[in-house]
Amino acid sequence: MKDAMGGYRGTACEINRIILKNPENAEAWYNRGNDRGSCGEFYSAVSDYTMALKLGLRFREEVNAYGNRGMARVETGDLDGAIEDFSAIIHRQPKNLWILRTAYRSRALVKEQKGDRSGATEDRRLAILLSPRSITTINNGE
Repeated sequence: MKDAMGGYRGTACEINRIILKNPENAEAWYNRGNDRGSCGEFYSAVSDYTMALKLGLRFREEVNAYGNRGMARVETGDLDGAIEDFSAIIHRQPKNLWILRTAYRSRALVKEQKGDRSGATEDRRLAILLSPRSITTINNGE
């Protein structure tokens, strides 16, 4: 099973066993966050992603954890926290433009929910600039 911005490996029981044996295993916390998020346990998912990020993840998993935690925070009503998470992805400038565009789009949606129409518009503009067509146009000097 995969979450919107990243996958996980193992069953919930296996993941729980790994965390009990080695509570410093950031990847296990990340995987359990993905599992819980896919089951609609958003508060628990936020907690697990937070622990994974605190313990330290590889860059790709770190970016995915911020995105997944941001989506879970939206579900829990923590819009400010979601904006922080999507901003963390943008700040890290991942080379995967799809992830970067998704972070801008997600942040735009949350800003709009909060009533920040100008901020949402700016994020949408930046997401469009990162689209493959726009990049091709910019690189070709059109």
